[in-house]
Amino acid sequence: MSAPQAENQPILAVTDLVSGYDPGVPIVRGASMTVAPGEIVVILGPNGAGKSTFIKSIAGLVPKQSGSVRLEGREIAALPAHRLVHEGLAFVPQTENVFGQMSVEDNLRLAAGILPKAERAPQLDKMYGMFADLARQRHLLAGRLSGGQRQMVAVARALMVSPRVVMLDEPSAGLSPKLVEQVFVNLAGIRKAGVTIVLVEQNARAALAIADRAYILAEGRNAHEGGAADLWNDPAIAALYLGGGKLRGREVPA
Repeated sequence: MSAPQAENQPILAVTDLVSGYDPGVPIVRGASMTVAPGEIVVILGPNGAGKSTFIKSIAGLVPKQSGSVRLEGREIAALPAHRLVHEGLAFVPQTENVFGQMSVEDNLRLAAGILPKAERAPQLDKMYGMFADLARQRHLLAGRLSGGQRQMVAVARALMVSPRVVMLDEPSAGLSPKLVEQVFVNLAGIRKAGVTIVLVEQNARAALAIADRAYILAEGRNAHEGGAADLWNDPAIAALYLGGGKLRGREVPA
């Protein structure tokens, strides 16, 4: 069990992170982020801005050269990726995020392997309650599911261990508009269940519609940050970083 959250303490705080795949060639160049408990925070920016590298670095999948990553006040920057799930931080990659030759249920049971045996079946039932489509297709091979359904399996796998923070890399990539909407409805529901969410997303419209706040990266650095509604309605920000004018079309709560 983790220590209780101090009042106003971020659940996740990343400070001056420098990281990259090759020594001396940083892709992330001092980016920072704070996330409050229960928030949805989206990381936006142009292609090549370092967005995916940023969250992969937080998740322990890309070498860090310097900087701090604190989860509920504990420094986790030096922990290997496989240890972070035990600390309460889960990561859903964009691709290769399910085992296609295993059934939906076997995918979820595999993820539950770190739980005490008595907790596995109740947690599986909880996931089926959250994702009704998966309950109906529990015995189907994950590789035969639609892209949106596979994304649901990947998210449910991450939630099986009851993380306090879930990070997702491009959850809408390659999906039809209808499936994109379904994925983001699911993410909003997950937040209501008490899970903090950080996501990298190219679909700024869909992401800002459910997010509380956003960080915009450019060339591996913080370029802008603010409330989702503020960024949604700022034509200068949209033109510079989000590929267009005002992102109107759906209401973003203030």
